[in-house]
Amino acid sequence: MLKQIHKITVVGGGSWATANIKILADNTVEKEIFWWMRNEQAVEHISKFGHNPNYLSSVEIKVPAANISADLKPLIQVADCILLNVPAAFLKEALAGITPEDLAGKKIVSAIKGIVPDENQIIGEFLNQNYNVSFSNFMVISGPCHAEEVALEKLSYLTIASQDVDLATEFAAMLNTRYIKTIVSDDIYGTEYGAVLKNVYAIASGICHGIGYGDNFQSVLISNAIRELERFVDEVHPIDRDIKESAYLGDLLVTAYSQFSRNRTFGNMIGKGYTVTSAQLEMNMVAEGYYAVNCLHQVNRQYKVDMPICDAVYAILYKKASPAAEMRKLAEKLS
Repeated sequence: MLKQIHKITVVGGGSWATANIKILADNTVEKEIFWWMRNEQAVEHISKFGHNPNYLSSVEIKVPAANISADLKPLIQVADCILLNVPAAFLKEALAGITPEDLAGKKIVSAIKGIVPDENQIIGEFLNQNYNVSFSNFMVISGPCHAEEVALEKLSYLTIASQDVDLATEFAAMLNTRYIKTIVSDDIYGTEYGAVLKNVYAIASGICHGIGYGDNFQSVLISNAIRELERFVDEVHPIDRDIKESAYLGDLLVTAYSQFSRNRTFGNMIGKGYTVTSAQLEMNMVAEGYYAVNCLHQVNRQYKVDMPICDAVYAILYKKASPAAEMRKLAEKLS
């Protein structure tokens, strides 16, 4: 065991960040936890009352009040490991004022399931190119795991991926609890892109449900989605991977079918006739797949992978194509 990690800073104040705070605190490996979020009122509330007023409010927060702050730089400086847990679209804003020197030598974990807009890069690539974070110091957390079920302590599985498997194993040991089991992987590209793509496919699933397609069609849609995901990740990063593993197929299934899936919920609203703006306002949560499908559309100009489901979601969300008409066209391409 490397025993390189003693102090962990979690960056983000949403439901998944709150769930990760709970997991880290419930785990028995000795560590000190720090928590940054932008919302100063939430910081004050958590410090006083011990729960997040905005997300997973039933979760008891066991982090000392002195370790929770809206000032990121001091929390970065004190930590051995930084767990990034903000929406990808807001990552640059969250890291404003943080320099490559601030992150030098630190272990960075991405619990972000999205692509950084404009750069159109997954988190590992973005951090490597903009903050000089070595891939050997980088890890990815992927599911299948919804924050709401973590709050309820329902048995869940997390995959920790890193090119340094020993490092992934050490960090995984800091997440194991009575209700969390961990799996270690060396596939940072596949797990990152898989986590991005499953959100897009969950939007497609939601759109189909909103229009009125049934379970029979949904099963065909998701069967095609896992093959589409496999084609893409094999083109982007061709290594020996089993697409049926939990980080790929499992995460896709739970995101496409679960009542807790915000991307499925967003897609369902689009299928029922909501505009993108009205759906986003009513949800009051970020559906990562909305941003991701636009980024993937740009990225795939390079790879030219056949991705009819992603193309259909892109057309509906960004070209204002009719959901019903677009899904009818898609249905002719599925097998």
